Amino acid sequence: MRFKQTNHSDRKGGHTMAEPENQMAAEAIALDRLCPFAGHPYKVLDNKDMDELCASIRKQGVLSPLLVRPSESAPGKYEVISGHRRMHAARRAGLQTVPAIVCTLDRDDAAIALVDSNLHREHILFSEKAFAYRMKFEAMRRKGRRTDLTSSQVATRSDTAAEIGRFFRESRDQVFRYIRLTYLIPELLDLVDKKRIAFLSGVEISYLREQEQRDLLEVILSEDCRLFLSQAQQMKKLARKGELTKDAIFAILHREKGAQSGMLRFKVEEIQGFFPKGYTEAQMHAAIIELMEAAYMRWQSERFGSDTA
Repeated sequence: MRFKQTNHSDRKGGHTMAEPENQMAAEAIALDRLCPFAGHPYKVLDNKDMDELCASIRKQGVLSPLLVRPSESAPGKYEVISGHRRMHAARRAGLQTVPAIVCTLDRDDAAIALVDSNLHREHILFSEKAFAYRMKFEAMRRKGRRTDLTSSQVATRSDTAAEIGRFFRESRDQVFRYIRLTYLIPELLDLVDKKRIAFLSGVEISYLREQEQRDLLEVILSEDCRLFLSQAQQMKKLARKGELTKDAIFAILHREKGAQSGMLRFKVEEIQGFFPKGYTEAQMHAAIIELMEAAYMRWQSERFGSDTA
């Protein structure tokens, strides 16, 4: 069975879903017969967007059918492929049933459809995208497609990461960078989601062993340190040699600024006009790093697009 992407009107919640190309009819399914897709990477949060979705569903019902498949472990129940947020909102809104399209897919095909139908959402966390890419990568590998887990700069266009990248307009290496984030301990990955640790710095420290990551987390939190990309790269090098102790982490994070070579300096008064009133120097620095990373990812996407045109 083949799927196509369909954009629905509830853009706030990002409900772009995969639907069967033959437009199978939706049926009303009781909410107590639905369960989440095991191990799905997307977070269902009770936030402002969820409140708005609940209000919309109370007024109009669920306009976009969920995509589900028969559960392999619980007879009579269905596993949700696309529509976890709508399922949660419908329960909060007091509905008893929701419209759903039932598809017979094995777990790997369902995982691929789940990733493809959610990664086009308007708002998505680094961690969600990271685990989504990994889920699709592993599903495609199990389906027997060619894969290459090395992150070399030169690769054929037929490998799995490149195929995923083409679908989402990312470079092959950017797909690997996201997958690397899944090797962070949850606490550090949460700091990446909160943008306290920059994306590229998170990729570098993902190569540290678990205890090294926990030591780094302890120092960051106890000393209220920021992690620069150059520092993350230095830690990665020491970790490869087995020399990254907690003392070494502390020394790297507290290295005197004057001792750092190649620093690009701005006077606060030169740039503060570009930020909201009351922004601290730390907030300005974080915003600049975020903008540079966004520009870098956009450049990667544009370069990738032109390479494949």
